[in-house]
Amino acid sequence: MSYSEAFSHNYITARERFRAASSSLGYQHTAYPIDRVSPTDEELTIDVAIGGSSNPRRCVVISSGLHGVEGFLGSAIQLTLLEKHQLLTSLSPDIKVVLIHSLNPYGFAWRRRWNENNIDLNRNFLLSEEVFEGSPKDYPKFNSFLNPISPPSRIEPYILQALWLILRYGMTSLRNTLPVGQYDFPKGLFFGGHAPSKTQEILASNLPQWIGHASEVVHIDFHTGLGRWGTYKLLLDGSATSESCSRLAQRFGAETIEPNNTEGVSYPIRGGLKTWCQALLPECRYDLLTAEFGTYSTIKVLKALRAENRAYWWGKSDQSYEWTKDQLVEMFAPISRKWREQCLTQGLDLCKRALMD
Repeated sequence: MSYSEAFSHNYITARERFRAASSSLGYQHTAYPIDRVSPTDEELTIDVAIGGSSNPRRCVVISSGLHGVEGFLGSAIQLTLLEKHQLLTSLSPDIKVVLIHSLNPYGFAWRRRWNENNIDLNRNFLLSEEVFEGSPKDYPKFNSFLNPISPPSRIEPYILQALWLILRYGMTSLRNTLPVGQYDFPKGLFFGGHAPSKTQEILASNLPQWIGHASEVVHIDFHTGLGRWGTYKLLLDGSATSESCSRLAQRFGAETIEPNNTEGVSYPIRGGLKTWCQALLPECRYDLLTAEFGTYSTIKVLKALRAENRAYWWGKSDQSYEWTKDQLVEMFAPISRKWREQCLTQGLDLCKRALMD
């Protein structure tokens, strides 16, 4: 199997390949239904495969598909890791491996970045003392542009509209508004929800037992869509001078690490998975790295997200529905053979570095 062949055509195929590969390796597999079905009426599940030590010192978690349609790359990396399993059969005896396939199976199956309730799951993991309310102060200014209540059109002057907004409000305002997370516009982009999602409930109930008694956790969560084409950055909270940043730079390479940086790929968000996992498991050192692989420009990716969301709400009976889905998949899983092989190679190297003792 070539690296490009590790990419599945759809969620159901990806899931079946993941299940077969984990079973062949003897990993313990469990499927967690989310009470939704695929476009072809199959039950949707978050699938978890666990192997390695039963009494671990370290646990390596590798997850995919938190943002639905971004799951094609993460799933391909997990599949290749299982099928070309030299890395998994030569582990230190005190390392446990947890592979979480498709944290957002609805988005993966239906080719959306959001889940069954239009929730951006990486904005849904608020802590217990936080409330699912509020939005960046400038979000209402951009709402009519981001979330028009009409089907999309191929001939819309999107670029001109976007440039006008940038000139009027400034790139800093857009950057500090669009991706941060909002909780007041349920049909809008980057909606964080009004309550914990099904994915959050499944993780809250099961992540502690998956981790076991490990005192150290390294968690790589694979994403696509931001950054330079065919390269990646490991996004971290905190500053470049923090102890965790220095420690992770030694393992993964300083050139790959990007702490919060107004000029880089990363941006501040509410309700992110990392802080929530650390709060859920305070007894261990929990390092979560968002592995972000670059595809197209931010303005092109936003165009595709905007068009798909409009088609989802206002154009399901319109011919725009299918082309917006195809466009969205291309934005997050480019058909380019070079991109796929290059990113899969880099992703496997990341897994190798995480698994090293």
